[in-house]
Amino acid sequence: MQGGHLVEGNSECVGKIILDYQYYSGKDMYKDGSEDELLEIVSKYDKSSYNDIISKKKSWPILYHLSEMRGNIIEWLPITGDDTILEIGAGCGAITGALASKAKKVECIELSKKRSMVNAIRNKEYSNIKINVGNFQDIEPCINEQYDYITLIGVLEYAASYIAAENPYVSFLNTIKKHLKPNGKIIIAIENKYGLKYWAGCKEDHLGTYFSGIEDYVGINNVRTFSKNGLNRLFAECGLNNVEFFYPYPDYKLPVAIYSDDFLPRTGDLFKNMRNFDSDRMMVFDESRVYDGLIKDGMFDIFSNSFLVLVG
Repeated sequence: MQGGHLVEGNSECVGKIILDYQYYSGKDMYKDGSEDELLEIVSKYDKSSYNDIISKKKSWPILYHLSEMRGNIIEWLPITGDDTILEIGAGCGAITGALASKAKKVECIELSKKRSMVNAIRNKEYSNIKINVGNFQDIEPCINEQYDYITLIGVLEYAASYIAAENPYVSFLNTIKKHLKPNGKIIIAIENKYGLKYWAGCKEDHLGTYFSGIEDYVGINNVRTFSKNGLNRLFAECGLNNVEFFYPYPDYKLPVAIYSDDFLPRTGDLFKNMRNFDSDRMMVFDESRVYDGLIKDGMFDIFSNSFLVLVG
């Protein structure tokens, strides 16, 4: 027993959650520097205090990892108590708890032990979560079941960083689809390479540089987002032909609305465009006015800042 956590062999229990370390390399390969502070917060406070802490800290990582708005991206999906979910890249658990509140079982894969501990502590009341700590390529061969949903929330764009293949994005999706039930869905949330905010002066989310995505990531090999057409080509190459696009606004990270091809925004709807909490930006033009023009011309889906895609 360590600090109220039960440790046994290569696993650990935090509350009702199991953390499996048998594939953990001993080194956290992915972090943003906020993990220690997050661990302290979730250890000292319950979820009802998170909004007050976010308000006081005024820190993008604290907002991003602790905001209950993160769960909006999947809250509306028809996940039931009979469904099983594989969450790849579970991070600090902002989506894990939302999934666990709806599903029968949530199996997580996460590179970082520290982030996994944040996840476990904040969601310790759930008995249907298991967190596998380690690289997806090491863990995947030992997955012997199929799932109703597999989630890639802010994950697909990093495939080149942890999948050793000539085309890591195709290889990643081809591997994942083997673990879907016949009617299962992959849930992908990802920034749009051509999102309007990037033309208007926001920095590329993953690199912190201006115009990297719309300049086609020249010289950059470890991260990549896609246009709507680019995603469709990727899915077709993987034989994934059942595709539904949705459009989180202002983006998938802290969405206040999610549009679909059957329910698109109207002129005047898209006016919350200054929510770049993570970085400085330029203001090249008035995004609200441009959105109104795109909506009138039937082009909103091409320039949506983010995509949420259900693929089966």
